[in-house]
Amino acid sequence: MRSRNPVFSRRGFSRDNGYAGFNAAPQAGGPAVGTQGNPYAQPAGNPYAQNPYAQQGLQQGAPPQAPATTGRMTMDDVVARTATTLGTVVVTAVLSWLLLPVDEANLNKSYGIGVAAGLVAMVLAFVQSFKRRPAPALILSYAAFEGVFLGVISSAVSTYIADGVVAQAVMGTMAVFAGVLVAYKAGWIRVNRRFYGFVMAAALGFVLLMAVNLLFTVFGGGDGLGFRSGPLGIVFGVIGILLGACFLALDFKQVEDGITYGAPREEAWFAAFGLTLTLVWIYMEFLRLLSILNSD
Repeated sequence: MRSRNPVFSRRGFSRDNGYAGFNAAPQAGGPAVGTQGNPYAQPAGNPYAQNPYAQQGLQQGAPPQAPATTGRMTMDDVVARTATTLGTVVVTAVLSWLLLPVDEANLNKSYGIGVAAGLVAMVLAFVQSFKRRPAPALILSYAAFEGVFLGVISSAVSTYIADGVVAQAVMGTMAVFAGVLVAYKAGWIRVNRRFYGFVMAAALGFVLLMAVNLLFTVFGGGDGLGFRSGPLGIVFGVIGILLGACFLALDFKQVEDGITYGAPREEAWFAAFGLTLTLVWIYMEFLRLLSILNSD
């Protein structure tokens, strides 16, 4: 069974057959591309054995048809859905920044709404992550609530820490996205099963450490174990950004595999959802890192 959680296991990977991206869709009249010398390839008798979308409209032994005529996912679909989802995040973030000022008069109100929106966004993200099919309304609702949370947090950082930190975090996020995209397209980043395993292990360890630090913060006060302040906080901020960059590479591979395999057009919403989650992660890590560097 393929993982259905785009947050931690990335839907482009197969639990049963290792890394699904090794086998491209078979060509007409020939064996599956990439099977020769490929230690992860399936036997030649079933060329669609590793195609996760083979049972969704593609008959075994038949070549994939053009996405434009069969309702399959295209790069234009992914770009359009991602722009819609990210646009929702940006618009609601700007509105919350303007309508929920984090000042002395509205501090508690703005923080309360921002935290509540963040919790709702987290719940919606988990619900969508474990659904078998993408729900555009659910994804856009997540984006809207996430934008409210980001707007309040960004306003607080800009007001109480440094005025230019938010712009720097946005530019840093864009730079990471562009850099990983160029490196991926140039072949400098090889997304294979070893890469996937390393990223998943590192992400799991990172999340567990942050959870432990949060528990110590809640029950012990202060900054817990110090993972989010001082020199140690800077180190973990950099690690968080690097993990986000690795997740971007996995997202790009997921999109590439989906188009190659002829994924249904609705899968573009999953791609948009995954990319949005990753970019929000990177932005938050940049914001946290820059806050530490600019704090007294």
